Amino acid sequence: MSKKLDIWQTWYYQPGDFIYGGILYQSTFLYKPPSFRGKSSASIQDNTVVTENYQHALALAFAVNEINENPQLLPNITLGFNIYGSLLVTMWIYHATLQFISPKNSFTPNYKCGNRDHLLAVIEELTSRLLDEIPYILGMYKIPQLVYCYGTVNTEITSTFSLYDMVPKGIQQYRGIFLLVQHFNWRWIGFLAADTRTLNWFSQNMLPEFSRSGICFAVIESLTNLDYEAGNMNGIVKMYNTVLNSNANVLIFSGDSHRMTILRWTITTAMKVATERPKGKLWILTIGMELKHISGQTTWGVQDFHGSISFSLRAEELLGFQQFLWRRNPSNAPGDGFIKDLWTHAFGCTFQDSVEGDESQDVCTGEEKLESLLNHIFPKSTTWESYSIYNAVYAVAHALHDMYSSTLLRRNRRILENFTLWQLHQVLKSVRYNNSVREKIFFDYSEELLPRFDIINWVTFPNHSFYGMKVGWMDPMDPTTQALTINKDVMVWHKWFNQTQPVSLCNAKCLPGYRKKKKEGEPSCCYDCILCPQGGISDKPDMADCFKCHEDHYPNKDQNVCIPKTATFLSYEEPLGIILATCALLFSLISAVILGIFMKHQETPIVKANNWRLTYTLLISLLLCFLCALLFIGRPEKATCLLRQIAFGIIFTMAVSTVLAKTLTVVLAFMATQPGSKIRKWMGTKLTSSIVLSCCIIQASICLVWLETSPPFPDTDMHSLPEQIILQCNESSPLMFFSVLSYMGFLGMACFILAFLAPKLPDSFNETKFITFSMLVFCSVWLTFLPTYMSTKGKYTAAVEVFSILASGAGLLAFIFVPKCYIILWKPELNKKEHFSRRKY
Repeated sequence: MSKKLDIWQTWYYQPGDFIYGGILYQSTFLYKPPSFRGKSSASIQDNTVVTENYQHALALAFAVNEINENPQLLPNITLGFNIYGSLLVTMWIYHATLQFISPKNSFTPNYKCGNRDHLLAVIEELTSRLLDEIPYILGMYKIPQLVYCYGTVNTEITSTFSLYDMVPKGIQQYRGIFLLVQHFNWRWIGFLAADTRTLNWFSQNMLPEFSRSGICFAVIESLTNLDYEAGNMNGIVKMYNTVLNSNANVLIFSGDSHRMTILRWTITTAMKVATERPKGKLWILTIGMELKHISGQTTWGVQDFHGSISFSLRAEELLGFQQFLWRRNPSNAPGDGFIKDLWTHAFGCTFQDSVEGDESQDVCTGEEKLESLLNHIFPKSTTWESYSIYNAVYAVAHALHDMYSSTLLRRNRRILENFTLWQLHQVLKSVRYNNSVREKIFFDYSEELLPRFDIINWVTFPNHSFYGMKVGWMDPMDPTTQALTINKDVMVWHKWFNQTQPVSLCNAKCLPGYRKKKKEGEPSCCYDCILCPQGGISDKPDMADCFKCHEDHYPNKDQNVCIPKTATFLSYEEPLGIILATCALLFSLISAVILGIFMKHQETPIVKANNWRLTYTLLISLLLCFLCALLFIGRPEKATCLLRQIAFGIIFTMAVSTVLAKTLTVVLAFMATQPGSKIRKWMGTKLTSSIVLSCCIIQASICLVWLETSPPFPDTDMHSLPEQIILQCNESSPLMFFSVLSYMGFLGMACFILAFLAPKLPDSFNETKFITFSMLVFCSVWLTFLPTYMSTKGKYTAAVEVFSILASGAGLLAFIFVPKCYIILWKPELNKKEHFSRRKY
């Protein structure tokens, strides 16, 4: 192992009293990485440079040079650095790690005898595959490791590892992802992890929180074994079948820059081998998975990430850093082993002394300007990785400065020269300082910085360039849902979704009027939609249950809106009310006309023979009955509710009792003509008046008890009719109501029986036949009234009663008075005394 490895590994070295170590991702090999043994067979085509990442190395160099030029910080001490390119090849990263604990110009790990740099700390990016090894190696030597980018969720930060996070470990950003998914109402998503550690952590810690909010996962996979190797088709097929072809439109991918490169390569390869183009996806990418320019592979999956969202860290512009970048060229960068690779791949040229160059390419002059490159090739602003590296350099420098400033160390410079790294840890954990842009930098209790996350929306262009547009941010220190701020109006979306915000659901939303029904054996986000039951509605999409409208509303036909019920009652404005009111007034008028005819012909035999007092009483009662029917029409009020049944009951009782008295008078009058009859003494007005008065008093007593115990009142019935509120008079006591009707029925039935049992009276007394027919009509009407009244609802209940009043009253009017009016008006010759002894009519 002491022999220097014969492999192609670029590095950047600057000497100093104390050295920063760096393991930075600058480039990588595709398909077949070189081995430790023998001459490397890798060609320039196998090597790709991530041109943006060159800024990371320059940020470290810029910070070190800035500190060396600052007389207030570490005076009389010169800092240097030794940066290795990781190439994202595990064995090379191991080599760089072990080189830090080896003497200069020799690969002899742990050999202390020799010229060895004073290593302060190592600044590194930890990918998922390296987290279990590299921190342990450096941790054994208590070497501070400042991580500027994580490729996995790291929950095992302890002093054993000597790790300091310049970026969040990854835990906080998942809360931001959760809020983002909630914000856009994505309910059916996928989660891909670069390693099983992240997958297990997510399943245990975040999956329950997503589930509680109604978010389900179509796929949860670890892509640990996915790599860009020519023969790795199984991983590609799995990626296509389970991920790219799933019905989840939104996919979360947690990984690192290396996995992002693999993902782009996989999507590109999958499109070549698939029989149909994979569905477009909205990718939500964790920190470190931004789109970056990969030299030689500029088309890799770029268009597939149009509209994707990534989490990034806020970066401030460093004063003087841009000028430092623009002055950079191969001629003024001694010790920089990265710059020629960058120059070759960024400007598409080759150096004359290059053995791997392409003769068809232009020759690099070294005078090319970095500032002339497109922004996606080499950013013109400070990236968050560069900003984190810059702050990491200063954090260690301030810790060293605090040690240097201590009284003990000032007295003995040799103690400083022989200090051990564990001493630096004690100071580094509590370091606090303001950087050059006045931002406060410090570690919290877990040696982790807590900066704000920026939310980036990626826009790609037909020429395969791209741009990360900031559309929001997330404050990890804010525990509320207001931690996320996003401007979705400026966001762009993948063309698969027609440039509109994608919907990611297991199935289409249930429309209003339907409710969700869980599918057996499926996640809660997968469900059937079933129509709300009769009387229930759902007024929003995807409702779990239907609900009933308020009692004064009813559901519409589609069962998605509650419509106010309309008030209904028997009104004078509607045809039915008009007809009934007209009939009531007409019958009242007819009654008045007949009364007038009888009064005009009061001295004629037919009027005298019919007991004009009873006749007038009956006609007036019928007149009032017809007018009483008008109380049942119109909006129910307290007065009308109290009067209508009471007035109708008493007045109609008077009419029926009058008919009863007339019938009894006719029967008694015939019986009184028999020889020896003693009934004559009962004849007279006293009998008829007593009958009418007693019958009315009994009915009035019933009505009085009704009014005293349970008087009728205006009421609303909201349940009988589904779409209407019935304004009605509540009779309050059905017993009293039917008692009034029963009493009238009893009188009518008695009158009918009495008239029916006297059918053989002389023709001059045919009064009983007409009374029989009138009472037959009366009884028929009110017997059919009861079931009809009980079976109807709303205004038709009142209409049935009005019709019964008019029909029964009209029956009495027609059969008792019309024949007499006919004789009076059109057959006056029959209205003579001598005709009463003959059978003429």
